[in-house]
Amino acid sequence: VDDQTLILDPGGFEIFPQVFSALVEVAPPGSLKAAFVSHQDPDIASSLPLWNACSPTIAWYVPKLWSGFIRHYGALDADLRDIPDEGGEMTLGSARLQFVPAHYLHSSANFHVYDAFAKVLFSGDVGAALLPPGHAPFVDRRNIESSAAFDEHIKTAEYFHKRWMPSMAAKRNWCERVSRMDIDFLAPQHGAIYTGENVKRFIDWFDALKVGSAVE
Repeated sequence: VDDQTLILDPGGFEIFPQVFSALVEVAPPGSLKAAFVSHQDPDIASSLPLWNACSPTIAWYVPKLWSGFIRHYGALDADLRDIPDEGGEMTLGSARLQFVPAHYLHSSANFHVYDAFAKVLFSGDVGAALLPPGHAPFVDRRNIESSAAFDEHIKTAEYFHKRWMPSMAAKRNWCERVSRMDIDFLAPQHGAIYTGENVKRFIDWFDALKVGSAVE
């Protein structure tokens, strides 16, 4: 936005070369002004010291609860900016982005990012699916309103959500919150992107799902 770049959940240490190469194909490295970390997991944030070495001026927006934990990945001089439990917002050029609370989905301090102008919700691990390499980037790239495509895709997401999401109350709170948002694209951190009517289909499916399966 306005020649400024934000990277969301930049990934683990081991995939930094691939992510950096993908970034420079679409934006100059010098445009990277900020990074968002949804939660503390190493596959989300352990590359932080490598990004910081490339650009020490990056502003890192992280959950306040996890800022001390994330420092253990290194880069003690990184500019970490705490996101309070209630959420908040940031600006990137002329864009205003919202930090949406998604606590216990699955991490105890967790956030998603909403761009009201683009109508995109970056939903972290919510909506994620265990898909094979080379899968399509969208749940249905032929017909974004196809319920059959959603039904086929959601089979690959069911186990992950049942096992990794621990709280029915947190899940229902999130579903109620995001169902009021105007969302054209629900983009998980891994898996495929939900578009059109598949956004509502996913929210309704998740709302009805029984989670925390390990304690049954």
